[in-house]
Amino acid sequence: MGTDSDTGQRRRDAARTRGLLLEVARRRFARDGYAATTVRDIADEAGVNVALINRYFDSKEGLFEACLGYAVDELARAAGDVPRSDVPTAIAHQVAGTTAEGGPNQVLLLLLRSSGDERTEQMRLDVLRRFAERLAATAGRQPDLPDPDQLMLRAQLVLAAAIGTTLLRASGLQPLTRATEQDLIEPLRDLVHGVLHNGPRRQDDIEGDGRP
Repeated sequence: MGTDSDTGQRRRDAARTRGLLLEVARRRFARDGYAATTVRDIADEAGVNVALINRYFDSKEGLFEACLGYAVDELARAAGDVPRSDVPTAIAHQVAGTTAEGGPNQVLLLLLRSSGDERTEQMRLDVLRRFAERLAATAGRQPDLPDPDQLMLRAQLVLAAAIGTTLLRASGLQPLTRATEQDLIEPLRDLVHGVLHNGPRRQDDIEGDGRP
């Protein structure tokens, strides 16, 4: 009969394996797309039995859904968990950020890749929609305001710019690809602010980011 310490060790091992599979899957799905990535590819790179994917995620679709859940959390930190005046800088950091290997942001690349599967496509679009809604709400969108969809449109344009920038960075286009995060932050911050906050800058924005 196993001891409590044996049970705890198995749980820790299971959590590590699950985390490793998610890390590999995010990288694979972002780089190669959903259709071109097999569960065996993921399991082989992770160095585990392919049957563990079904154990922890039920299926390839379940694994992709878990990866999208991670993307939601990451984007929420960029769009929804910061003061309004910090939103442009937070989005810019998300777009300009790189992986540990120096590649473009995997979260945005993951959302860019079309799966070709109706259910997973719907999941991907839901993530994009929720991100835009959260971004618009943080920027001040309220359903009872005149033309509330105008700010939603602007939020979706910011999202389009973010994903487009990520795609071009992945394509090798220079000097965009070799630009460092520090190089990109200021122009991206200006771009996001210009699209999301139409008209003169408000005093709270000026005081919030410390810029003249």
